Amino acid sequence: MTEQTENRVVLVDGANVAFSTGGQEPKLRNIQLVCEKLVEEGFEPVVVADAALRHRIDQESDYEQMVEEGTIRQAPAGTDADYFILSFARELGAAILSNDRYRDRAASFPDELERTIRYMIVSDEVVLERRGKRRE
Repeated sequence: MTEQTENRVVLVDGANVAFSTGGQEPKLRNIQLVCEKLVEEGFEPVVVADAALRHRIDQESDYEQMVEEGTIRQAPAGTDADYFILSFARELGAAILSNDRYRDRAASFPDELERTIRYMIVSDEVVLERRGKRRE
């Protein structure tokens, strides 16, 4: 995030994070780990996932509970989740946590992509990329 941005909300690309450690099955634990790290760093994570993730996630009942609690928010059915995340980020002035490059949306959302936080999960440890815009 840029230094001038005071907004501490970070939209978490739920599907991207769930699938980030490889394998065929998305893992709820990845989402939980990323959210814990963001809170530890002083951010307010808002997980946004496409409607299909609920049918593929490994811990379906825990996932459903997080949806009911509002911890995970689902993009409206029939909505492209990437577009929804980028639009939501624009509206809120929020950062996005994802390793997705959103190449098909780059021209329409350049400012939002500048606020993207990359990450890695290794052995249940989350590392966030600390990259900011160049100072002018």
